[in-house]
Amino acid sequence: MNLGSQPRVSVITPVYNGATYLAECIESVLAQTYQNWDYVIVNNRSTDTTAEIVQMYAARDSRIRLHENQEFLPLVANHNQAMRQITPGSKYCKLIFADDWLFPECLERMVGVAEAHPSVGIVGAYGLFGSIVEWTGLPYPSTVTPGRDACRQRLLGGPYVFGTGTSHMIRSDLIRARDRVFNESSLHADSETCFQLLQSSDFGFVHQILSYTRPPRSESLTSTASRLRALEFATLYELIIYGPVFLTPEELKFRKAEKRKQYYEFLAHSFLEGGESWDFHKKKLGELGLGLNRSRLARAVFWKGLSALTANPKRTIRKLWNGTSVATSRLRTTRSQHAN
Repeated sequence: MNLGSQPRVSVITPVYNGATYLAECIESVLAQTYQNWDYVIVNNRSTDTTAEIVQMYAARDSRIRLHENQEFLPLVANHNQAMRQITPGSKYCKLIFADDWLFPECLERMVGVAEAHPSVGIVGAYGLFGSIVEWTGLPYPSTVTPGRDACRQRLLGGPYVFGTGTSHMIRSDLIRARDRVFNESSLHADSETCFQLLQSSDFGFVHQILSYTRPPRSESLTSTASRLRALEFATLYELIIYGPVFLTPEELKFRKAEKRKQYYEFLAHSFLEGGESWDFHKKKLGELGLGLNRSRLARAVFWKGLSALTANPKRTIRKLWNGTSVATSRLRTTRSQHAN
């Protein structure tokens, strides 16, 4: 495929203080075997040398452009701002985060699947997360599946094939049709985007490792989501919001019961463990209009506590007797709230 016949790909990188790895990220785009791309790097008011690095590369290659935000944006809001910068003539959009990189055949292989199957809205692929190969992928050698089937399987407890922003490519028309690509209140917004876009398009997959995701820094969104166990809430949220779209009433009823049991087992652990995870999940449940089922939580806490007592009775009894356990503290707080 010569350059004139290649559809344009807009490569997008949102970045804040990403100078440490940004050059490596840009170099991976320059090394692509596919050449018809433009590259917009959206600088979210960085205070390091991010802007200078982009300007240096932009001076060397006219396909690279720096976009400076006028004001600092929250992380996911900056991702949306970045997606609005896609080139008007582009057919596809490839997001890559500033800590990550693409393997040389990434754009070529993804565009190849999308061009062969015009119904495909999102193309995924295997990726490296540190030294680990991520994502289950479609059954080999299949490269395309109906988007609704991919979503159904995920909601029914099947494998997660979607990947993350760095590991997939999206058809540009799907991005232009919406003001916000990502849900700015979610710590797993990339997953929800797939549920939205695949309602009307198919999912393509390349059976090849095409991207590298660097293990997250302590202040990153991924680290925050992991610390808060945000995925536990995200899977519940997706089932409640998108289950009625993709599942039959019988399937949805069964999965809700199954997921509710799993989620309250997790909440019991969070209740006893303490920390910010418990407060995060209480807040998110309130936002979803669910609230806590206190009797269900009490049962889950009882069984979780009994399990801890059986596993290490001396330590558990000592902590309860001395009033140093998280459970004792929470019970005191609850009694105090009721008294007031």
